[in-house]
Amino acid sequence: GVQNLYDRMDRMHDLGPSFIDVTWGAGGSQSELTCEMVNVAQTVYGLETCMHLTCTDMETDKVDGALDSAYKAGCTNILALRGDPPRDKEKWQAVEGGFRYALDLVKYIKAKYGDHFDIGVAGYPEGCDDEQNPELLMSHLKQKVDAGGTFIVTQMFYDVDNFLVWVDECRANGITVPIVPGIMPIQTYAAFLRRAKGMNCHIPQDWIEALEPIKNDDAAVREVGKGLVAVMCRRIIDHGVMALHFYTMNLAQSTKMVLEELGLISKEGTPTKKPLPWRQSLGFSRREEDVRPVFWKNRHKSYVARTQDWDEFPNGRWGDSRSPAFGELDTYNIGLKGTNEQNIKLWGRPESLRDIADVFVRFLKSDLKSLPWSEIPVTDEASPIIGDLISLNRRGLLTITSQPSVNGVESSDPVHGWGPSGGYVYQKAYLELLISPSLLTQLIERIDQTQTMTFYAVDKAGDLRTNAPSDGPNAVTWGVFPGKEIVQPTIVETISFIAWKDEAFRLGTDWANCHPAGSPSRQLIEGIMSNWYLINIVDNDFHSTHGIFDLFDGLEVKNLDGPLEGSMPAANGHLPKGIAELNGTHKTTDSRVFQEILN
Repeated sequence: GVQNLYDRMDRMHDLGPSFIDVTWGAGGSQSELTCEMVNVAQTVYGLETCMHLTCTDMETDKVDGALDSAYKAGCTNILALRGDPPRDKEKWQAVEGGFRYALDLVKYIKAKYGDHFDIGVAGYPEGCDDEQNPELLMSHLKQKVDAGGTFIVTQMFYDVDNFLVWVDECRANGITVPIVPGIMPIQTYAAFLRRAKGMNCHIPQDWIEALEPIKNDDAAVREVGKGLVAVMCRRIIDHGVMALHFYTMNLAQSTKMVLEELGLISKEGTPTKKPLPWRQSLGFSRREEDVRPVFWKNRHKSYVARTQDWDEFPNGRWGDSRSPAFGELDTYNIGLKGTNEQNIKLWGRPESLRDIADVFVRFLKSDLKSLPWSEIPVTDEASPIIGDLISLNRRGLLTITSQPSVNGVESSDPVHGWGPSGGYVYQKAYLELLISPSLLTQLIERIDQTQTMTFYAVDKAGDLRTNAPSDGPNAVTWGVFPGKEIVQPTIVETISFIAWKDEAFRLGTDWANCHPAGSPSRQLIEGIMSNWYLINIVDNDFHSTHGIFDLFDGLEVKNLDGPLEGSMPAANGHLPKGIAELNGTHKTTDSRVFQEILN
């Protein structure tokens, strides 16, 4: 269904497309779904979209509604098409109060929105269903471009010789806007023939000769087809056409194979340049967003959902009680995804802390693709500290989020790099984990003995402990780039940590509730959520590579196979040492003070 399509969008993001297309049903038959998908792609997945818009059965008010929705979603590209006739009509007819030609639609969009939208128009190197006269088609194309079309997307083709001649003819007729050729990768032989016939595409004879003998072997067809399409793409690029438009039909594998063959992506999937260390949202009000808390590092979609009602995202918002609240968990369906059966199949039925720890270790070893607190697999960024993380979890210290220190890596680095070329990026070591209350006192004492470590610890009930010198933000990543101020896109700070705390314990509780009431698994996970602390630690010395892990030397939960350890022991009837003072007064140990700010 739709979620499956969103999952495909998510994976396609890593291929680094300049934009993705979202098609339009005749007469806006699925207009609400189209507009929703544009909004989700832009805002949640950070994908530039090109929304198709047709004249078929579209009155002016329908067009206005579609354009307004695209505008509010942050979409800046529209492909203006006349469209095919509805299935129940043999010939195309303009609807009363609508548009007859794509040219009319281009003029209307340009007049109403000026330069906000890049307006794409269709090009037909091999003619179209109701017009085969190449001179007339070229004249129509020139009119659409002159009226405001800023780029051309062609119908699919396989005859590259004919396409290159057509490109030269476009240029000779004064059409100077970018031409984006339509490329249909080959999935199966039958689909290849069917689509080519449906679009009246000429198939070169050597393609038939290469594919016909292996037509019943889909894997072989994809492999040979990959080579044929890649050769075609190289000829297009060599001719000076520096864009390729792949018709994926929601299936990325064949496209990915061609991109690998062309050397445009790695076989691992992605070396796309990242403008920021986290996936940027391209929603209408979020394009200038340049700072986020590190806590949602592995739950991008949740963060976007909980902040979707904010009207601006300035650097100075953190720690400001006047800033808008994070969205409530129930309001935005932030809980654990998947059915109970799916999650039990994924994470098993743990009956001891060792079983829980093994789930975390399997995730770190990439045997599992997700945890309740991470919707993405472990990335290469964790490689320098993966052994330390596994060691902690095997000792019953359950790690949620982490990052290694980075000291002046080039911004082009394929793992840690982000931002403009020619810069250098830095980050402090960061570690967030669930810890037994029996170990918290000792850990805080060790942190307190350092000169560089700051922490926040909180339990489900809101008992907050910290030695942070203020409630303001502490940058944990930053970059230095030519001609720019220092960029600090990832932070730790109090208010957002309290908001994250609620989500983190909610996710754990949801995991517990996957299991039957009274079952050992449910009681075990509920016990961790009810009694343990969520703690984050920052080593503010970014030169230090493993200092944050030295804090845990000799610390481990006793008897991983026995009953869950209980509540926090008092230290001489007082709070543990390590609760810092702020401006001469004790820092609050009750997060409800901050909850009032959040609400």
